[in-house]
Amino acid sequence: MVAAAAAMSSSTAALPCHAAPLHYGAAVFLGDLDPATAKVVIGVAGPALSALGFLFIARIVMSWYPRLPVTKFPYVLAYAPTEPILAATRKVIPPLGGVDVTPVVWFGLVSFLSEILVGPQGLLVLLSQQVSK
Repeated sequence: MVAAAAAMSSSTAALPCHAAPLHYGAAVFLGDLDPATAKVVIGVAGPALSALGFLFIARIVMSWYPRLPVTKFPYVLAYAPTEPILAATRKVIPPLGGVDVTPVVWFGLVSFLSEILVGPQGLLVLLSQQVSK
C-alpha cells in the first residue's frame, strides 16, 4: 500500500499543479505504455473510433428520415450498435425542439477522443514515437 502511494505521488509530481485528480489515473495508465504497446493500441483504437464515428454519421442521416425500417438491412447495421448508447444518452439529453441531438453529441465526443488519442499529435502517437532510454 505504501509502495503504491509512493509510486502514485512520484508519477503525479510531473503533472502541473492545476491538473484535476481525475487525470491522474489516465496519466499513470498512458505513462505505463511502452511504444510497442502504444502502436498496437493505435492499430485497434484508430479503426474502432473511425467505425464508431461513421456509425454516428449514419445515425444522423437516418434521423432525417423517421419512417425508415431500422430493423431491416442495411439500416440495422447502424441502428443496432448505436441505439443502446443513444437511448442511455437520451435520458440525460432529451430531444431539443423535437430533434434528437444525441447522435451529434456522440459524434463530437468520438471525434474528440479520436483526435486526442490517435490524431497526428495524439497521446498514443506521441507515446509510440518515444525512444527507449
